[in-house]
Amino acid sequence: MILSASRRTDLPAFYSDWFMNRLKEGYVLTRNPMNPLQVSKITLSPKVIDCIVFWTKDPANIIDKLPELDAMGYQYYFQFTLTPYNKELEQNLRDKQDIIRTFLMLSEKIGKEKVLLRYDPVILNDIITIEYHRNSFEALCKQLTDYTEICTISFVDLYSKLKKAVSKHLIREITDDEKYQLARYFSDIGRDYGIEIRSCCEKLDLKEYGIKPSSCIDQKTIEKVCGYSIDAKQDNNQRTGCGCIQSIDIGVYNTCKNGCVYCYANDNASSVEKNYHSHNSYSDLLIGTVNPNVKIKTKEIKLLRNDQMKLF
Repeated sequence: MILSASRRTDLPAFYSDWFMNRLKEGYVLTRNPMNPLQVSKITLSPKVIDCIVFWTKDPANIIDKLPELDAMGYQYYFQFTLTPYNKELEQNLRDKQDIIRTFLMLSEKIGKEKVLLRYDPVILNDIITIEYHRNSFEALCKQLTDYTEICTISFVDLYSKLKKAVSKHLIREITDDEKYQLARYFSDIGRDYGIEIRSCCEKLDLKEYGIKPSSCIDQKTIEKVCGYSIDAKQDNNQRTGCGCIQSIDIGVYNTCKNGCVYCYANDNASSVEKNYHSHNSYSDLLIGTVNPNVKIKTKEIKLLRNDQMKLF
């Protein structure tokens, strides 16, 4: 099993104590985000988890826990998002240079092959121009050249939640020509600094610039981290163009406190605050408690190592 921690929230930044408690207890409960009355029990033993994929914009709170995670026998890697935006777009993040230093520290501790850079979403407005991205991306790659091997990019999607940000001119639509121009810059810069550029869920074909589609939960990366091959299937529950293999996500929407105005996982700040204050680091659920009338279903999981039988 691949454990995703998490597409739905920045678990390393805000819920690492809870996460470690769940690993020690050996299981976690999760609600179906489409049906809160459906609750699943998921075994968290290293005997059935091939790899943990962490998604974060600031893993400082989990770094001191990684030796314990190693001692427990878990394999993992990080999808680490770094963007050149100020607090108008990312309201609650620490100073970016401090976060970059955290990136370097994490890479030194666990190896650059386990810290994958995400430069997404790419946003344009009156101030954040193509030239702004060109300069910012080069400055970032210059600092990270010896600390990561892969960078995934994606261009912002103007879904309905972003109407307010668009009306305030914080985000605007990016034309295909602009995307091609940015892709060329990203590719050239990545090549100069030894960082492979990949794209996430992009409709445009960027192979002309040496940019192949990414899979953030990636079979080859996982096999490299684990040291063995796995039997993996495509995750058909993700959006069109996603190349990820199947995983189980234990996060919850409307719980990330980073305050990014472009976030797809949060509805509004008040919902996030309400959920955050109902969090208990010793609970078997990330948020809230289980209604006594809810039937908990144990989810069947298995190790994906090629030579293994099903484990429950």
